[in-house]
Amino acid sequence: MTWDWNFAIEVFPEIAGAIWLVIGITLGAYIVSLVFGLALTFARRSSFKPLALATYGFIEFVRSTPPLVQLFFVFFALPSIGISFDKYTAGILTLGIHYSTYLSEVYRSGIEAVPKGQWEAAKAMNFSKMQTWFKVILPQALPPVIPMMGNYLLVLFKETPILMAIGVGEFLQEAQLIGAANFKYLEPITIVGLLFLLLSYPSALLINKLEKRSKRGFRSTKKAVKEMNEFEELKG
Repeated sequence: MTWDWNFAIEVFPEIAGAIWLVIGITLGAYIVSLVFGLALTFARRSSFKPLALATYGFIEFVRSTPPLVQLFFVFFALPSIGISFDKYTAGILTLGIHYSTYLSEVYRSGIEAVPKGQWEAAKAMNFSKMQTWFKVILPQALPPVIPMMGNYLLVLFKETPILMAIGVGEFLQEAQLIGAANFKYLEPITIVGLLFLLLSYPSALLINKLEKRSKRGFRSTKKAVKEMNEFEELKG
């Protein structure tokens, strides 16, 4: 089989037309994973032991089962008990919840890296739990883990082809349909690979840029916290 440039040029716009759908699903699922992952982190750190244990069990269960099985469960099994989603919502929720369990571990590693003295300083200044988390802990915990969070965004993006299993018309499904209709798979599948490369590489560069910027912000945050501690000592 030889490469057919005319066929490749002909089918490229049809395959590339799914780009906005793939990007939309990726961003939607990533937002779900960021928010739900942080909620899982808080729940796992809860002083209420049953909640912490249940959260740990949920995280381990989700991480230990394939996302394709979870996708089938959400889209095909849940409707039998009266819970149904359209294919796009099912895809976004499945990928988002699956990767939230990984991001919760990323959050946890960042939080545990914050010195214990920062918690004590916030307590000394009579900060509420909400103020402690969002003014002291998270601004220090998140910048160091941004590269890991960015990597999971890229991994999630490359996981979107599994949604073809429930009929979502992303890159791979379009390529498969074109290949089946024309009995030519080389060009469509190669185009899919190139599109993933063209979208992933700039994203990796952007993540590196954000990492450098976050390091500058992290230094500013540490300086502000240090000044806060010095101010508290002077008051004492």
